[in-house]
Amino acid sequence: MESYGQFATVYDRLMADMPYEEWITFAEAVWQQHGKPQKVVDLGCGTGSIAIPLAINGYEVVGIDLSSDMLAVAEQKWAQQSSMNGNLTLLEQNMCQWEVLEQVDSVISFCDCLNYIVDEDDLLATLSATYDQLKQGGSFIFDVHPITRFEQYAADQPFVYDENGISYMWSSDYDEDDHIIEHFLSIFVQEPDGRYSRIDEEHVQRAYSSKWLEGALRSVGFTHIHLYSDFQLKAADDHSTRLFFVAIK
Repeated sequence: MESYGQFATVYDRLMADMPYEEWITFAEAVWQQHGKPQKVVDLGCGTGSIAIPLAINGYEVVGIDLSSDMLAVAEQKWAQQSSMNGNLTLLEQNMCQWEVLEQVDSVISFCDCLNYIVDEDDLLATLSATYDQLKQGGSFIFDVHPITRFEQYAADQPFVYDENGISYMWSSDYDEDDHIIEHFLSIFVQEPDGRYSRIDEEHVQRAYSSKWLEGALRSVGFTHIHLYSDFQLKAADDHSTRLFFVAIK
């Protein structure tokens, strides 16, 4: 989907329990091994929940996202940090064709952003653009949901949430042949006058095998590729619910 629209206004409330600090900790653990970056691109930065803390921590960060609505929320959040030092630039770009003025030291893409690219050629284009925008020796760190995770979503759905003036009903439709899952969300948000407004969202994701992803990374030029599991520098296995790739140019 090209724009999150109304969803952007409630995104942070719905995602309040997401482990953003764990993503940052994982990235910094990788950087300790492969070189601490100065310039970092956060690909698919959303509302800036990872890009902003990194900028506050002293990194020069470029946050890239296709959704102007999500970036507007990120801008507002960043403005609230105006008393702190930091270097953050936000750009509205398509991940398949992204570019910045100068090559960077590291690129991150977390919260299963790459699962939202459902066309193989588009994903290859994203990986190629990322390779081109990295300095020699730079790192590309990203996570994806494996096929087994989508199978679990399909088996466990529907999901219901109701807390603090916001509710949703979430159902899924899974294509076992292409490993594509469609998420259908009906979100109800309580307004100041007590009434509820409704937001309907449809999100489509695709799971790729780790073997395919490794081959894709190698095909665009990456030569040193590591596969980890669930926010830890440990080997992935069949029980991993989130795969972490580290590719070095």
